[in-house]
Amino acid sequence: MDLPRHTPWDGSQPLFRIGLAPLDPKEWIEPDKRLADYLAQKDLLLATRRADVFAAEDATVAAQREVWDLLSRHLPDAFAGVWAREGDGLRVAGRVVGRDTDAPLVCAARLVQEDLVLMRRGADGWRVAAGCVCFPSSWRLCEKFGRPLDKVHAPVPGFGPGSRNAGLIARIFDNLQPAQPVWRMNWSLYPDERLFHGDDGEIERSGELSSTFLRVEYQTLRKLEQSGDILFTIRISLDPALIIARHPERARLAAGLRDLIARLDPDELAYKGMTAIRGRLLEQLEAIAAG
Repeated sequence: MDLPRHTPWDGSQPLFRIGLAPLDPKEWIEPDKRLADYLAQKDLLLATRRADVFAAEDATVAAQREVWDLLSRHLPDAFAGVWAREGDGLRVAGRVVGRDTDAPLVCAARLVQEDLVLMRRGADGWRVAAGCVCFPSSWRLCEKFGRPLDKVHAPVPGFGPGSRNAGLIARIFDNLQPAQPVWRMNWSLYPDERLFHGDDGEIERSGELSSTFLRVEYQTLRKLEQSGDILFTIRISLDPALIIARHPERARLAAGLRDLIARLDPDELAYKGMTAIRGRLLEQLEAIAAG
């Protein structure tokens, strides 16, 4: 049984908290055995739904190239058996991604499982200036593109314009240094294991763990030395919720998730789509925790 690498839903990462921690550069990019599958899905989405997954301001081309340069240096050195330099590009998962075959951010995103977003400081604060986001979690890049952070986070309880959290995030972005990247986690419960959730209406969730997936976002922030922009990476991982019941630490994991869900307030429950199913989830998690 393959165990999840990250379990932020175990009580260690409450939802609706900023929760940033220093990032070890060795932990920046996370390939796994599904690398080829993720990259194939990115290629398909870019070929068939490009306007849904890529947007960029014209003035970000140099910063996009900076992202490519960072990744093309890091990946073959950190993961020599996965990425290899070939000409002006990199070979990965049986294909070569050339440096100048597309917009630089698209080329960079086609190398890794992570989605990539460039944030740029302007008069209204930090805004989404470019992004290649193939695996959104119930949001649309076109609706976030060009918008400042506080408006991007407007639907999130406690993070909208004028909130304390919005002010904290702005200060964090302003003070971030190239030598001090950071990371955080987010997680949700979904009824399927699709990676692309950019066209969702109201998602039907049954509340049964047998038909629920744990969707984890491993997010990193690093300031780019040349452009001064901030690169935001989002790595999605998915596991069936029933992996909790098969885990060696199932009692602890189930109790942690139970307690986190129990503490969500009505607005938080609604945002995460768990209002109607909380009771059923808590019953099942309690049964696993009780052993």
